[in-house]
Amino acid sequence: MAVSVLNAPHFQNEDAAFAYVEARLWPNGPVCPHCGNADGDRLHRMQGKTTRKGLIKCYECSKPFTVRMGTIFESSHLALHLWLQVIHLMCASKKGISTRQIQRMLQCSMKTAWFLTHRIRHAMDPGSSTPIGGLGKIGEADETALTNSQKTKRGPERKKPHTVVFSLVDRSGPTRSIILDHRGVRPHLWKHLDRNSRLMTDMAAHYRNFMPVGQHETVDHSKHEYARRGPYQHP
Repeated sequence: MAVSVLNAPHFQNEDAAFAYVEARLWPNGPVCPHCGNADGDRLHRMQGKTTRKGLIKCYECSKPFTVRMGTIFESSHLALHLWLQVIHLMCASKKGISTRQIQRMLQCSMKTAWFLTHRIRHAMDPGSSTPIGGLGKIGEADETALTNSQKTKRGPERKKPHTVVFSLVDRSGPTRSIILDHRGVRPHLWKHLDRNSRLMTDMAAHYRNFMPVGQHETVDHSKHEYARRGPYQHP
């Protein structure tokens, strides 16, 4: 009888799943995503009973991390071996696999299945790893908060946190939007903006000194008519 590929250890066991992902993302050993430290003597695997799976502490910056950080697995409570199952099924299915089918397979909510499939499809997008802009091109960056109108919120809805979306636009090409987390704007600028571009932004402090002198122009939204101040001049 044929044995299913999904019977492989990394599809069934959480420890094996972490070892599988770590071997591919860290072929030479763990690397701290906070400070870049790769010295094995300064990285320690936490083994406490209540410690979350795969947790490593960096003694260079004193911050903990796992192999999930900085990947599509970050900020997800779903077991890593289930993530790997869904990735395999989406890649191996000739006609694709529906979100409803993922929901039935994992016995999870529709919201969880939708979150999984959209993150995986986004990671598969070949353009998502290509920086926006380039030499002679102009990139525009801004962020906005998405929330219900204060007039329509009632009760607990008034205290519900809003979602902040950051968008980066190449005037002669694509647009890329990202939901921001605790890391803020700058890590996404480093990842998605070609450093040879000219950058146009508002006066927010997180854009300050990001680009070399002469490559950053700003718009002052406090004025009736938007005024260019570039290169960056903070009032």
